[in-house]
Amino acid sequence: MMNTFSAATSPMTESNRPLADLPQLPLLCPANGARSVPSDQACFTLWDKYDMLPNIRRHSLLVAHVATTLAARAAEAGLGVRVPEVRAGALLHDIAKTYCVRHGGSHAQVGAAWAVAETGNYAIAQGVMMHVWWPWPLPEGPGICTLPFFVIYADKRVRHDACVTLEERYEDLLERYGRTGAARDGIGVAYQQGKNIESALEAQLGWTLHENSFDCGRVVD
Repeated sequence: MMNTFSAATSPMTESNRPLADLPQLPLLCPANGARSVPSDQACFTLWDKYDMLPNIRRHSLLVAHVATTLAARAAEAGLGVRVPEVRAGALLHDIAKTYCVRHGGSHAQVGAAWAVAETGNYAIAQGVMMHVWWPWPLPEGPGICTLPFFVIYADKRVRHDACVTLEERYEDLLERYGRTGAARDGIGVAYQQGKNIESALEAQLGWTLHENSFDCGRVVD
């Protein structure tokens, strides 16, 4: 596949980097204390409450599968990962997508507010809030194996309801949304962040992720 992103990976300016003016938040790890984690059924009940569209439900289920697979691998490696919490964050990452499609607004920000109100779990809300873009430097070492990055990466590997490579995912975004130079630049920067997260996760998990289909069907470049 031709790489169309090489000319669109220059850093974003402060004015167009999402959340760039926020102070960096600490990653919420298990050491912060016990937190309630909603079950799959509780998450599905929230899908019903917020009238999530069927296609977004299918997408969220597959994102949750990929994120859970990554989190389980990290837990097996002895890293401090709460797998059920990662799964819940992935199931709820697009909880506000239907509402924002219909009424406008940032589905990540609205969804994070709803996640706090519904679950009281700020780690899950952090994953929802940051699943589109991580606005600070990526953590080094095992710090990448935390909820937001499992959800970010899983979301970037799922196009609609199919597991694809990052390249395929962003080719689709370019085709659908790359109408202006600024839009194409933004998509290119997001692609590069996804590749950086992929490389960092591979280093920590000892796992080649680019060619991995996560048992969702064969991924082909």
